[in-house]
Amino acid sequence: MIKVTLKDGSIKEYDSGVSIKEVAESISAGLARVAVAGEVNGEVRDLSCKLEKDCRLSLLTMEDEGGKHAYRHTTSHIMAQAVKRLYPQVKLAIGPSIENGFYYDFDIDKPLSVEELEKIEKEMDKIVKEDLVLERFTLPRDEAIRFMEQKGEPYKVELIRDLPEGEEISFYKQGEFTDLCAGPHVPSTGKIKAFKLLNVAGAYWRGSEKNKMLQRIYGTAFAKKSELDEYLFRLEEAKKRDHRKLGRELDLFNILDEGPGFPFFMPKGMVLRNLLEDYWRQEHKKRGYQEIKTPIILNEDLWHRSGHWDHYKENMYFTKIDEGDYAIKPMNCPGGMLVYKRRLHSYRDLPQRMAELGLVHRHELSGALHGLMRVRCFTQDDAHIFMTPEQIRDEVIGVINLIDDFYKVFGFKYHVELSTRPENSMGSEEQWETATNALREALDAKGMKYKVNEGDGAFYGPKIDFHLEDSIGRTWQCGTIQLDFQMPEKFDLTYVGADGERHRPVMIHRVVFGSIERFIAILTEHFAGAFPTWLAPVQVKILAIIEKHHPYALELQSRLEERGIRTEIDLRNEKIGYKIREAQMEKVPYMLVIGDKEMENNAVAVRSRKDGDLGSMPVDAFISRLEEEVISKAK
Repeated sequence: MIKVTLKDGSIKEYDSGVSIKEVAESISAGLARVAVAGEVNGEVRDLSCKLEKDCRLSLLTMEDEGGKHAYRHTTSHIMAQAVKRLYPQVKLAIGPSIENGFYYDFDIDKPLSVEELEKIEKEMDKIVKEDLVLERFTLPRDEAIRFMEQKGEPYKVELIRDLPEGEEISFYKQGEFTDLCAGPHVPSTGKIKAFKLLNVAGAYWRGSEKNKMLQRIYGTAFAKKSELDEYLFRLEEAKKRDHRKLGRELDLFNILDEGPGFPFFMPKGMVLRNLLEDYWRQEHKKRGYQEIKTPIILNEDLWHRSGHWDHYKENMYFTKIDEGDYAIKPMNCPGGMLVYKRRLHSYRDLPQRMAELGLVHRHELSGALHGLMRVRCFTQDDAHIFMTPEQIRDEVIGVINLIDDFYKVFGFKYHVELSTRPENSMGSEEQWETATNALREALDAKGMKYKVNEGDGAFYGPKIDFHLEDSIGRTWQCGTIQLDFQMPEKFDLTYVGADGERHRPVMIHRVVFGSIERFIAILTEHFAGAFPTWLAPVQVKILAIIEKHHPYALELQSRLEERGIRTEIDLRNEKIGYKIREAQMEKVPYMLVIGDKEMENNAVAVRSRKDGDLGSMPVDAFISRLEEEVISKAK
C-alpha cells in the first residue's frame, strides 16, 4: 500500500501502481470528469501515470496552470497531426504550450495563409471527433534516434542527440501520429472542446538567425467555447488598442526605419511624457528623494567592477574614446554608486534616496523589438536607496506605498511576486537569506498577498515585482524593488556608524514606471488613446462654426492657455459635424463649439468625450470644471 497526500491535506491509501485517474475516480465521479492531469510531488503528470510510492498529489483541472498546460500542449499535438495529414512532407520542430495558448514550428515549403489555417482547423476538428487516446511510451536514446530518422524528422533527431547518453526518451502516440515529447497531455483528443488558430509567423530554428527560418502557427485553446469567445474578443480589442497604431494616429510617437528600436517622440507625445515625469518628480520630492543625473557613457573598468560585464555584456554597446574602452550604460546603478561614494557619510545621513530618470541602451535582437514595449534605448525611473540594515523594512514599505499610490492614480490593479536567488548570482547564501527575508517581512507587514518565484531574482539580489492589470485584463510587469548587498561591497561603500567605525550600507534598486517608454505604451493601450484630462496632450479643442466666430474663438483660446489649459483651435472652412467627428477621432477630452449664442453670452457649447453633449455653460464655469478634473486626476 502507498499513502497519497491530497491537496486538502487528507491522506488516502491505495495499492501501489494506482493511476492518477483512478485516484480521481475514488474521490468523486465529478472530479474524474473535469480532471485533466495530476501534480505529483510538484511535477505535472498524465492521468494515466502510475503511483508507485508515497507522494503528494493535486488533481488538476482547467482552472489550474498545470491543467491548462497539459490541455494546450495536447492541442498543439492535434494541430501538428492535422498539418502532417494535409502536408505529409512537413518536418516537425517544437510545439509547446504558452500563456493562453500554444504554437508549433514547421519546416514546410508552402507558405501558410489564413485560408490554410482554416483547412488545418477543420482537420483538427476531425481529430477531436475521432477521440484518439494519447499513449506514452519510451525508447533508449539510440533507438529513439533511429525511430525519428526513419520518420524523416531531422529536427527531432537533433533534439534527441542533445540529450544525455543513457536517458530514456519519451514519445506520445495518437492514432497514426507520434511525436517526441516529455508531456504531460490530457487522456484523449476528444477532451479538447474549444480552440482557434490565430496567425502564422517566422521563427528561426532554436532562436538563432544562423539557422533555417521555420513557419510558426500560433493558436489558443479553452475548456469552454464561451471562454474562447471572450479571449478572442479581448484579442480584437487589443488590436484596436495597439499603441503602435495609436501612436501614429494620434501623432504621439513612432519607430522609424532609420532607427529600429530607437523611439521618436512627437510634440504631443512629449507633452504626455513630460506630464508623467513632472508627476514623478513631485511625488518623489514629497518622499525625500534627491534627483541626480549620471553619464550615459562610462569606462569599461566600471562595468567589470559592478558585475555587469560578467552577467550582461551580450546586451551592451561599446565604444572607444582616447584609445580607452568605454560602454554605453545598460543600467543606472553603477553611476549611483559613484555619486554615493563622492564623500564620507554618517549613519545620521541615512537613508539616502537618490532618484534618476536615466537613459539606458540595451542591445535587443531585431525580432524581439516591439514598439515602445521592447526597445534599444529607454529611460528608467530609477532610484537607489542607501541605508543601514535596521532601516531595510521601513524603506521597502515606503517604496511599496509609493508604487501603490502611483498605480491607483492611473486606475491599475496589480499583483505582487517575490523572486528569489537565481543560479547565476553573486554573494553568499547568508546574504541572500537575509535579503529575501527582509523583503518577505515588508510584504507581510503590509498584509500583501504575493506569489514566490523561486530562482527568478536579479543576479545581485532578490526582488519584489509589481504586475499591473490593464483595462482588458492583460498583465504587465512594471515596478520592482531589488535588495542588494553586493554592489555596496564591490564599490567599497561605507558609512560611519554610531560607534565611530565604518560599516557597509545596504542598497535598494527600484523603479515605479519601470521604463517611461514602456509605461506610455501600457497607458496608451489601457486608455485606448483616450487619456484622462490631466494627461491628455490636447485637453480642449475649440471649433468655430463659421468665420465670424473666429475672433471670439481666438480670444477664448488665449484665455484658456493663460490658465495652463492645453488647447487647439479649428478655424477651417468645414462643416461643424465634420470638425466634431475629427476631434472625437483625436480623442480630445472636451470640444467647445462656438456659434452666435456663445458669442453673445460669453459662453461655450461643451461636448465631452466621455459624457457627450453637456450644453451651453459660462466660460468660467467650464474652466472650473476642467481644472477640478485635472487636480483630482480623475480617470
